[in-house]
Amino acid sequence: MLTTRFVTGTPNWIDLGTPDIEAASTFYGGLFGWTFQSAGPEAGGYGMFQLDGKTVAGGMTVTPEQGGPGWTLYFQSPDADATAKAVVQGGGSVVFEPMDVFELGRMAVFTDPAGAAFATWQPGQVKGLDVVNDARSLCWAELYTSDPGAGLRFYSGVFGWETSTMPFPDGTGSYTMVNPAGAGAEAMFGGIVPLAADPVETEGPYWLPYFEVEDCDASVVKAAELGGKVRMPPVDMEGVGRFAKLADPAGGRFALMQGVQEGG
Repeated sequence: MLTTRFVTGTPNWIDLGTPDIEAASTFYGGLFGWTFQSAGPEAGGYGMFQLDGKTVAGGMTVTPEQGGPGWTLYFQSPDADATAKAVVQGGGSVVFEPMDVFELGRMAVFTDPAGAAFATWQPGQVKGLDVVNDARSLCWAELYTSDPGAGLRFYSGVFGWETSTMPFPDGTGSYTMVNPAGAGAEAMFGGIVPLAADPVETEGPYWLPYFEVEDCDASVVKAAELGGKVRMPPVDMEGVGRFAKLADPAGGRFALMQGVQEGG
């Protein structure tokens, strides 16, 4: 389970790059009740999405030259420079070299060997997100990639991830889940999925963030009303919950999860 007791290799930050941060704020505000707080002019337009005064994500306006719209997942590192070296040694690429973000921490952005973008955050004054795994916050992540085995080897080499598997209820295969080194399966925070399992045609490998919601169906209806796109309508997974895959009006992909409640 994803928690704010962040350790090496766990997702500890997420942010949105979008052509219009004000429009994104309207969409995610309407969907999740988030508000956007600018980090100030010295932050270059970067700001925080907050829920009840606690940070659930970051975001900023990006130009087409800076990249397409989408969510970027950050994984904790004790040494961003060492992580960058491990990425290159594993066949990945460094998009933005490690750099200090004031006294808040140190970050870098990469692509894995298949081309999926991700980043790392070395905590300083900011350890990570204030809230995860609660309603309307980050609760899970999936890597969609053309070669799940190769993807797992790469990230395990960079972050030391361990794995566990869960058979699909219909007996058609199994789902590979990842957790931080030495933390055990109860600390799993994500899965690795064949790219062919993506519900619609996609441009290539990517990380998909999941946000917890109280009512998946109602949230999907609301997202569509706000101009979002339903990439996969709500479906049930036995023992896990009900989930759906969406895109915001600018094209940023994300998913919703209504988890199974204890005793439910």
